[in-house]
Amino acid sequence: MFLPKEDKFFDLFDKQAENIVRAAEFYRKIAEEGSFTPENVRKMHEFEHYGDELTHTTINKLNETFITPFDREDILALANRLDDIMDNIYLLTNHFHLYKITTPTEYSKKLAATLEQTTKALQKALATLRHKKSMTETLRQCVEINRLENESDVLHDEAISYLFEHEKDPIMVIKHKELYEIAESTTDYCEHVANLVESILVKNN
Repeated sequence: MFLPKEDKFFDLFDKQAENIVRAAEFYRKIAEEGSFTPENVRKMHEFEHYGDELTHTTINKLNETFITPFDREDILALANRLDDIMDNIYLLTNHFHLYKITTPTEYSKKLAATLEQTTKALQKALATLRHKKSMTETLRQCVEINRLENESDVLHDEAISYLFEHEKDPIMVIKHKELYEIAESTTDYCEHVANLVESILVKNN
């Protein structure tokens, strides 16, 4: 009971969040430009690979640590859910490249911008885990993530409706529909992390 808790987990979560934000910013940029080049896909893969390294480091440290700052299961779940977000951002980038789409739709650009905003709110929410007295700020950021996730849902539905009404090429319908769904599911993952953060703080206050 007198052993110190291992606080390096907070550093690892902060690094994961920072990596996700940088990836989301980069994704929004190349979506605006339509520059899903092999070079940009490789750069995004570097973000994804670094995210994997951070996840593995977190799991290894979890196995080595006797006393953790909160439940071991929650630490593992948080690390894996953050990894899911990063994987999806890379998946989006790679699919644009594989599908040879050089002119993303306005809806894809709007979804990219919403995703970037969501990851930034998520980064702020994760930062509050270090301080139990920050629950008000945590809840504020989680509400913002929920709002942005709802915004993403609306954009997704509008995009699908517009796609079916105006796109005549069935192959393009399939391609864009999948891209919209991956983008929307990525903000869903952000909301899942926000819910987990709320749960962690409630259990530890």
